[in-house]
Amino acid sequence: MQHEQKLLRSNYNYYLPEELIAQDPSEKRDESRLFVLDRKTGNYAHRHFFDICEYIAPGDILVINNSKVIPARLIGNRFKKDTAGNYTADLGSEVEILLLERKGKDIWEALSRPGHKTPAGTRISFGNGRLIGEILDVTDSGNRIIKFNYEGEFMSLLDSIGEMPLPPYIHKKSADKSRYQTVYAKYDGSAAAPTAGLHFTKELLNKLENKGVIIVPITLHVGLGTFRPVKENDITQHKMHSEFCSITAESAEKFNAAKRAGGHVFAVGTTSCRTLESCADDSGFLSPCEKYTDIFIYPGYHFKAVESLITNFHLPESTLIMLVSALAGREKILDAYKCAVNEKYRFFSFGDAMLIL
Repeated sequence: MQHEQKLLRSNYNYYLPEELIAQDPSEKRDESRLFVLDRKTGNYAHRHFFDICEYIAPGDILVINNSKVIPARLIGNRFKKDTAGNYTADLGSEVEILLLERKGKDIWEALSRPGHKTPAGTRISFGNGRLIGEILDVTDSGNRIIKFNYEGEFMSLLDSIGEMPLPPYIHKKSADKSRYQTVYAKYDGSAAAPTAGLHFTKELLNKLENKGVIIVPITLHVGLGTFRPVKENDITQHKMHSEFCSITAESAEKFNAAKRAGGHVFAVGTTSCRTLESCADDSGFLSPCEKYTDIFIYPGYHFKAVESLITNFHLPESTLIMLVSALAGREKILDAYKCAVNEKYRFFSFGDAMLIL
């Protein structure tokens, strides 16, 4: 009964003053603060992110998510048909399209706002006509299937006219797209950044490698479902969004060899954590993997691969605070968050980091 009570959504709430929600990243990536939590004792320390090298030993395994955020937010204007049957862009009919997932060549699933203005058959002009979209269908969930026509290379065009889809709690538009991108981002596909990785610099990663830390890249393309709130008070009834993840043969082999040699596993971010836990066998070893995962990790979950986690501070009542509670214990996490609020740590995507040992 006590365990069931802990699985209520309301048990993962905490007080957060709005001014602690970071609107800008730290001036230098690795100069953000680092809250170090010992999940066995509940003890903690206040450090800076560049101190993380002190906690990761030679032979340990650092798993990073190399997914790249695409500038998936497109602002356009609907076409209207004149009396002669010609289409022209209607400058008074602005719509926003948010790309979620590529479904085929030049075909994407997307969100549309306002939705009632984009029924099937709607044509939209983006970037003064450099990119033309046509709504092919509306899914059962209300998302749009959109096909694009353009000249040139799609991702280059998107980089030119698209905007980074910043989380809804960030109200300030960032001029530097690279700060919502990890320094090791490689494969296009995320609609939101794997934000724990934003704290790493190339110099810090080189320092870890030179120390003998085994860095293993994996991929999980972050969907906007990561911001989807838990609405059910019984969290076991929450349905997770599905996201594509993959682990190459090279990464699996590198990970397994280091694990056999006694390496301790550090996951960088909840996305790396969810990928490892989705693809690992019961002994915590990996095989090459390419799949969609909707794994929901909450207290009571038995971790197979992840031993320590580098992460940010997460929204109240979110699936992510439930995941870190599964690793460290709900009471220890809520105590740590209360301390972080008192110490004026910066929260969420552009905020400070936490290391759970």
